Amino acid sequence: MRLWTGTTASGLATWALPFVLGLAVLDRTLTPAALGLLLAARTAGFLIAVAVGGVLADRHTRRGVVLWAALAAGVAAPLLAAGLGRSLLLMAVAAALAGAGQGACRPAFQALTAEVVAPSQRQQANAAMTLSVRVTTLTGPALTALLAVFLDTATLLLGIGLLWLTAALVPGRGSPGKASAESAKPTSQDDEAAASRPDSRPESLPAPRPSLRAEFIDGLREARRHPWFLAGLGALTTVIATGYSATGVALPLISRDRYGTEIVLAAAMTAYTLGALGGALLMARWRPRSQGRAALLGLACYGFAPLGLALPVHPAVVIGAYVLAGVGIELFNVPWFTATQREVAPDKLARVSSLDFLLSYGLAPLGLALIAPAVTTFGPTPTLLTCAFLCFLAPAAATLAPGARHFSRTK
Repeated sequence: MRLWTGTTASGLATWALPFVLGLAVLDRTLTPAALGLLLAARTAGFLIAVAVGGVLADRHTRRGVVLWAALAAGVAAPLLAAGLGRSLLLMAVAAALAGAGQGACRPAFQALTAEVVAPSQRQQANAAMTLSVRVTTLTGPALTALLAVFLDTATLLLGIGLLWLTAALVPGRGSPGKASAESAKPTSQDDEAAASRPDSRPESLPAPRPSLRAEFIDGLREARRHPWFLAGLGALTTVIATGYSATGVALPLISRDRYGTEIVLAAAMTAYTLGALGGALLMARWRPRSQGRAALLGLACYGFAPLGLALPVHPAVVIGAYVLAGVGIELFNVPWFTATQREVAPDKLARVSSLDFLLSYGLAPLGLALIAPAVTTFGPTPTLLTCAFLCFLAPAAATLAPGARHFSRTK
């Protein structure tokens, strides 16, 4: 419960920051250009820290990395409040610090889950955590808008800092993530052999620690040991960079231009979140016989979202497509996280998880940057149909990888 509370607090704080900064644009404290700069700084901090955080979480205790990363993100909140309307430079630095804290937390929380939760309960735990994310997404905007009636933007930013403080202090303590260091300790026979050599080092002198780069590359080697992981990550990255980005750009335009109302936009996003809630609840209990194939089939369901937008259909069809996309994404997420925690070597789990977040989330801004020019050049329908095709094709291709049927090297 403490781990769930900490991850929920971090997820809520991560979601709330861009929303609260958006409120600052509405009250003219920030300009849209300044908001774009702050979000770019946050993304840059995230991408840098997610790789470094994975190495640190394997090198030290996962609990310690969560503590310091969340504290860093928490410190960024009052700095953002102090710079609001006064110093854009201070806000940019604080946004980068907030992104760094968020990035370092993600792989550490994934690895900490494997330490705290028993293997038989990890799927339920991952479902509970993703369920909290979806509930936050559903209720967060209304709650934040309500608070904004009574509180100014600076106070809301300080509230985000309190959420990060909760994420830092509440989670339970796992075991150290240093299995590789323990296994690398010399035995007594090694000590005797070393002592017999005239150029041997004193026993008390520790071996030099590998660099961050070397340890990250070691994590890449571990990822390559699992073909199903690389194939699934490639499929996930493709879906996020194409389908997710395309719908993010096209949905507001099609809601306005084809249907003449913003209600379709709001209904589709709500339907996606409700579908994801249903998917998380389903995966808390369902154990498909071929969990890898079932997960990849769920991931392919995201293709219905751009497909529904590409075709001249009734708004109810678009909303139904988003329900399918929401259900499918959780049919993938929950077994994906659970299999990674089960199959990857415990002392390299955070590094492999950081690779997951680095590619799947890191390429999303690139997809957004490319989709808008594609829509302008080729039109929305060809662009959306292409994205839907890729969303269907990539998971189907991933099912052919060794171990993809069960997300396991041994089955």
